[in-house]
Amino acid sequence: MAIFLAGLAVVALGLIMLPLPGPAWLVIFLGVGIWATEFVRAQLALRRTRRKVAEAAQRAMDPRVRRRNLTLTAIGPAAVLGAGGWYLARYGPAVPWRLEEG
Repeated sequence: MAIFLAGLAVVALGLIMLPLPGPAWLVIFLGVGIWATEFVRAQLALRRTRRKVAEAAQRAMDPRVRRRNLTLTAIGPAAVLGAGGWYLARYGPAVPWRLEEG
């Protein structure tokens, strides 16, 4: 019963952390790991998760995928810089709106 309650507390903490910055998924997997010391279903879930993470890491190391990701990473900032340069050339450094006081 103590293993179940400890795992439940850690998983609940991880679920609470999901909308917050921090290692929520790591905490959730830690809670499942605690459960896996005692429960077969948790062991199976943990094995499946580890296998999926390993497969995703393997796919991410594929040269075509890496090349695509690097290309997209370069295009994004270039597009933002291009749009910013166009805006500055068109309108100058002044903003086209006026903020009213009080």
